[in-house]
Amino acid sequence: MIKLIIVDDHPLVSGGVAMMVKDVSYLQITASLHTGKQTIEYLKTATPDVILLDINLPDTDGLSLCETIRKNNKQVKIIGLTSTNEAGIITQFLAKGGNGYLLKNMERDELLTAIDEVMDNKIFLSKSANQKLLEQFKTVSEAIHNIPVLTRREKEIIALLHEGLNGPQIAEKLFLSPYTVETHRKNLMQKLNANNTQQLLKVATQHKLL
Repeated sequence: MIKLIIVDDHPLVSGGVAMMVKDVSYLQITASLHTGKQTIEYLKTATPDVILLDINLPDTDGLSLCETIRKNNKQVKIIGLTSTNEAGIITQFLAKGGNGYLLKNMERDELLTAIDEVMDNKIFLSKSANQKLLEQFKTVSEAIHNIPVLTRREKEIIALLHEGLNGPQIAEKLFLSPYTVETHRKNLMQKLNANNTQQLLKVATQHKLL
């Protein structure tokens, strides 16, 4: 029997999940919780197999809660349950110890597959979440370690930045407008989570992108 708890402050979501699994003989919902505080208290005395965890809770950040749960329990499987399909959120959730990521418009089969796969020690991403992730990263493993995929143009620009060229110089060399170069530079900073060009080059070097 796989013991499942749902952590979500919307009764319709919890009720919907309960309806999806009610006829599944090997699944048992042992608790439906609404806040991070309730979840931490519950886990002091109970050990579920799988937690379906909403990313947006009324009293805490679901990402932080995922990290806290993982520190205290290495075995439990944590599946994000959310309406947010953003690569940055997905990667953060996985990096903080999440095992899977589902969107709330999931079908029953997808939910059951997610539970089965995380129980087999696999990472599960909904089809749309996986697609969003692979728009920026080569693989899920690279995404967890925040190693993004750079476009050919981004590689050219970061290489020229590394050589010491500034925006106007790069624009002239690549026959681009300064605005286009600046847009690429901002996109690079976002992908590599950098606040300035110096940090951008440092992170790129660490990830062997130069």
